[in-house]
Amino acid sequence: MNHWKLDIVDELATLSLDVAGQSANLLSQEVLSEFDQLLRDLEGQPLRGLIIRSTKPSGFIAGADVREFERISDPARAAELARAGQLVFGRLARLPFPSAVAIHGFCLGGGLELALACTYRIARDDPGTRLGLPEVRLGIHPGFAGTLRLPPLVGDLAALDLMLTGRSVSAREARRLGLVDEIVPERHLLRAAAQFLRRRRPSRRAPWWRRAPGWAPLRPLVARLMARQVAKKANSEHYPAPYRILELWRQRAGEEREALSIGELLVARTSRNLVHVFLIGEELKREGRKHPHGIEQVHVVGAGVMGADIAMWAAYKGFRVSLQDRTPEILARATKRAHEFFKKQLKDARAVQEAMDRFMPDVEGHGLARADLVIEAIVEKVEAKRELFRTVEQRARPQALLATNTSSIPLETLAESLKDPARLVGLHFFNPVAKMQLVEIVRGAQTGEEALRRARAFGVALDRLPLDVKSSPGFLVNRILMPYLIEAVKMAEEGISIVHIDRAARAFGMPMGPIELADAVGLDICLSVAQMLAGPLGIEVPQRLAELVEQGVLGKKSNGGFYKYDAKGRLKRPRADKAPEIPITERLILRLLNEAVACLREGVVTEPSAVDAGMVYGTGFAPYLGGPMRYIESLGETGISHSLYRLAQEYGKRFAPDPGWTQPELFLRTAVRRP
Repeated sequence: MNHWKLDIVDELATLSLDVAGQSANLLSQEVLSEFDQLLRDLEGQPLRGLIIRSTKPSGFIAGADVREFERISDPARAAELARAGQLVFGRLARLPFPSAVAIHGFCLGGGLELALACTYRIARDDPGTRLGLPEVRLGIHPGFAGTLRLPPLVGDLAALDLMLTGRSVSAREARRLGLVDEIVPERHLLRAAAQFLRRRRPSRRAPWWRRAPGWAPLRPLVARLMARQVAKKANSEHYPAPYRILELWRQRAGEEREALSIGELLVARTSRNLVHVFLIGEELKREGRKHPHGIEQVHVVGAGVMGADIAMWAAYKGFRVSLQDRTPEILARATKRAHEFFKKQLKDARAVQEAMDRFMPDVEGHGLARADLVIEAIVEKVEAKRELFRTVEQRARPQALLATNTSSIPLETLAESLKDPARLVGLHFFNPVAKMQLVEIVRGAQTGEEALRRARAFGVALDRLPLDVKSSPGFLVNRILMPYLIEAVKMAEEGISIVHIDRAARAFGMPMGPIELADAVGLDICLSVAQMLAGPLGIEVPQRLAELVEQGVLGKKSNGGFYKYDAKGRLKRPRADKAPEIPITERLILRLLNEAVACLREGVVTEPSAVDAGMVYGTGFAPYLGGPMRYIESLGETGISHSLYRLAQEYGKRFAPDPGWTQPELFLRTAVRRP
């Protein structure tokens, strides 16, 4: 056995999993095959119980080995693999003696399905323990009989919620749901599992009122109501998996239907693209983990929205943080915001207080001298940032990493104020920091490799995806996004309803329309970035955007932009007439794709998959399409460049195809690499 170890003491068997060559346990075909063989060997032995556990510090099982998904192209083959997993877990469920699983860390996907097949589930009581079925986020659903075993255990609505959202739950919430039988401290985990086996407690089953929504007369109604809720977040044409989950549940389908369904989904476009997005995210994490960051104390200068949120998130993730600003009032607002966030996320009063103890308002900037990392997040003005970095370099420790959260200013310009520019790196977070997964790691001409390595590692420590980009106007995400936003504003100037513009973008798969996004970001910020990019990129700044900002109409934050908002910040969407005969979607998306190719040609990033990572994780670009470059690959470069020529003739030179469209080597897809 390469991955499992069997121990039998006093007629109690213990199976320990430690997948060779991996930092986390994943259920590959080889791991499942070994597990099946061990279960066969145990079936005929006179045992009083079986304990299954992981010996990896990272957790129990993080799910299936997603890399194997890319090698499957036949739905029949995919269904066959699902059946194989069902048979293995069925064998576990039918053992002639009880089984218990000891869970710590991540217990996700196939790992939780394995746990569901056991008689008892015991989990370690700490914040690091997370249980869930996240398959829907990969465009599929549980395939090892999880859709069948979960509802009787936790109740139908709770089971549907877990499967439809893909969310994970803590050990304590899992205990409340009935997903686990007991939660105990680490030192008691194996002992508690053994005690359950000795006592032969009856297997847990949800009370009747939790199972009532699954009664035959109610199922069709519940399924329809749930489908309406799902439709608010997921287009059935783009994301079929949640609707399949509802259909399997409504029909009380068996294992064969589950296997056939997942077989079809696994090889479909949506799943293949979501798997692509997932894997490039995992690759970014792996790159970041290769080197230590050596950061314990973080000092953030600037307590505006971005600076405060960066400091708040860093404290939430365990770093000691000092937040500096010129006025106590600004720091007081940031501190209040952090406290509300910690209360919402952590819930436990002691954990909230510990987080607040790590978050220190610092008017005088005393934390600067102790910091391992200094992050500048002040107003987006070149001279103000230069002057700040002159001061910071004089007061900070020589080994401290210096970072800027600038969204558009080239690092070479800021580095002119430093005696040692190799220390300066860009850490460009996206708003809201607590939700957006991407952070651009910006390399200036003088940035040292050690600074980049530490910045990447820090990004991963914040549970963010660090993407290397070259210092250039707008970096990657803002540069690609700005032509898309500007084209939307130009269409609004032409008299096209903003409702139709946003509706077209959402129908394509964007999380929100470009006009609504501009309002959310702030029209003043959009104008500032557009003006910053206008010179080097030749972008035309829409007159209407400038006029609105001049009038103080700044978007959602001023309760009015292109849209109006009520006192609670909710958008008041106006009525729209019949949609015009204008290629709205084509104009929006092709400007975005054209700029993506330009970034690749200029070496802002070096791989198509890096563009995909930036736009999906940084802007929410239609994940079911896999990112801009994946979308180009599916349509073909030639057809898109011809469409750009046609639009250029009709709407102007801003649609002229970038020279990169004629360079096929740019489109060769390899793993994400650093520039």
